[in-house]
Amino acid sequence: MADVWARLEPHLASVQKPARYIGCELGAEVPAPAPHRVGWLLVYPDTYEVGLPNQGLQILYEILTERDDAVAERSYAPWTDLEDVLRREGIPLFSVDTHRSADEFDVLAFNLSAELVYTNVLNCIDLAGVPVRSAHRAPQHPLVGAGGHATYNPEPLADFLDFVVLGDGEEVVSEINEVLAAWKAGGRTSRLDVLRTLAGIEGVYVPSLYEATYLDDGRLAATTPVDPAAPARVEKRTIADLAEWPYPKRQLVPLTEVVHDRLNVEVFRGCTRGCRFCQAGMITRPVRERPAEQVREMVQQGLRRTGYDEVALTSLSTADFSGITDVVRSTMEEGEGCSNISVSLPSLRVDAFTVDVAAQIQKARRTGLTFAPEAGTWRMRQVINKLITEDDLHAAVSSAFSQGWKRVKLYFLVGLPTETDEDTLGIVELARRCVALAKEQGHNGSVTVSVGGFVPKAFTPFQWFGMNTEVELRRKVNLLRDAAKAAKGVQLKWHDPKASLIEGLVSRGDRRLGPVIEHVWRAGGTFQEWGEHFRLDLWQAAMDAHGLDVDWYCHRHRTEDEALPWDHLSAGLHKDFLWQDWRDALEQLGLEDCRWTPCYDCGACTGYGIEHVVASATPPAGGSQGTGQGLALGGVPVGLTPRRPAGVGA
Repeated sequence: MADVWARLEPHLASVQKPARYIGCELGAEVPAPAPHRVGWLLVYPDTYEVGLPNQGLQILYEILTERDDAVAERSYAPWTDLEDVLRREGIPLFSVDTHRSADEFDVLAFNLSAELVYTNVLNCIDLAGVPVRSAHRAPQHPLVGAGGHATYNPEPLADFLDFVVLGDGEEVVSEINEVLAAWKAGGRTSRLDVLRTLAGIEGVYVPSLYEATYLDDGRLAATTPVDPAAPARVEKRTIADLAEWPYPKRQLVPLTEVVHDRLNVEVFRGCTRGCRFCQAGMITRPVRERPAEQVREMVQQGLRRTGYDEVALTSLSTADFSGITDVVRSTMEEGEGCSNISVSLPSLRVDAFTVDVAAQIQKARRTGLTFAPEAGTWRMRQVINKLITEDDLHAAVSSAFSQGWKRVKLYFLVGLPTETDEDTLGIVELARRCVALAKEQGHNGSVTVSVGGFVPKAFTPFQWFGMNTEVELRRKVNLLRDAAKAAKGVQLKWHDPKASLIEGLVSRGDRRLGPVIEHVWRAGGTFQEWGEHFRLDLWQAAMDAHGLDVDWYCHRHRTEDEALPWDHLSAGLHKDFLWQDWRDALEQLGLEDCRWTPCYDCGACTGYGIEHVVASATPPAGGSQGTGQGLALGGVPVGLTPRRPAGVGA
């Protein structure tokens, strides 16, 4: 490790942001490797400033560090300037904690939060001095694993990953470590044997133990085990009680600016709103709330230890947290008499945002408010099951403007199923009305509209939908751009439809895309999630070279009986529930939040023997909560009446 630092350090002055590579953050560990300890290099396949705040990586970092038989260090994708140095000087990928060479670790574990980082994964494996393809690795090479939301369809990376973890990592990472510790103690004699053992752990998928077969028309026939150690279906891991895992306890505080540079405290995991476009909301079910007292303790201790003056209460819909007002109030009180503490709620549900919440947040400096209506008309929001009315949005925005905010950001998607031009233009009309609400409060408010192209994802009701073409997405963006020019106070930003196209290609692809990803990487296509590096031409050339068609993968609607690349994996959701929800979407039928209505039998709770863990028995203020049945006290369901939509089986 000293050799790597000695060779690296003279070059740091010549690269952008050398602080990306030096470590030494508050909260970082200086581990002591030992023969009996399994060495984990936790790799985020993007730059340091993007990867360091990632909660998943930090949680696993702490859990592994607390074990006597494990050592955990971190690495991030080197920017292109440092990569040039590493390749020219023969310096391997390294950890930022001790600058130990990546090939000295037993595991390279990647966090996959998005599909466009896949070429970076290959680049990091190669920089580590490890064969890119799993079939070419010997027992002395590190195992290459991955977790994160993108791994719910890991098939495009099947040729490159030794194992994949589905779901929550807090428990399973220790079980994997025990297997690897025994393998290491036995001399690492057989790579196949350890992979077979890993396949026996719930939530662990070993791609090499499965085979994909195809029909004559090119569609997938099935993905089935070719080894008796591999289960026919891999179930995700779900931790039942978030209170048992109060991590991270020692959040890393960087020496340089990073995204989300603040104290982050997760208040609950999962979502029951049922937005049909949202993969995160589907795959993280059921809801598990952290007790409000634990949230307050984590906030107070974190602020004191880190020195941050901003805390973000994170979840998929933070305003739905049953104790949100009290937690915000106590956090503000904690900051009184010292520095001004600001609270950020990065995931605000429009119909759960109230004047009371706004008043609490605004006591310190305002950090900005972002709402996500997702669609511009009520018809479209019924299709996607984002059941917020224009009155809900107007009330939330009025609450914000009445408390002194002057700028609000709204997120929308275009290219959703059944979308018309009227639905698209409704986005600008909705924003224009919000600007008018600011004028009613006596000041000139502004609304920033951020638009992304919709990409269908695995384990959502929209997984059967053929996404809009790049040309069609761009046409819709141009519609919005022209309309926004005439709407004073409305600013429009949009995601590049070309990048959305490739995200769609990879997110719903099968194993045949592995050579395509490798082709793009070998042609220099890294950092494809960065606009200045994205190269659509590389992806088109790679698809052509391997005889594959972008349109066939992206724009073709799937049928009910078609095998999907992820059918041998499970997010805990019944496939027939998802299909019925897709049919309900086409009929513009919305389903209320199942926290406050009878059970829809999606499978997320019953399949794991747990129920929604909710900290209070009253619905969050402001939302349309249906009948109020199915409330939970301390995680115990009260009056839960199973009910499934018509046509959905058990």
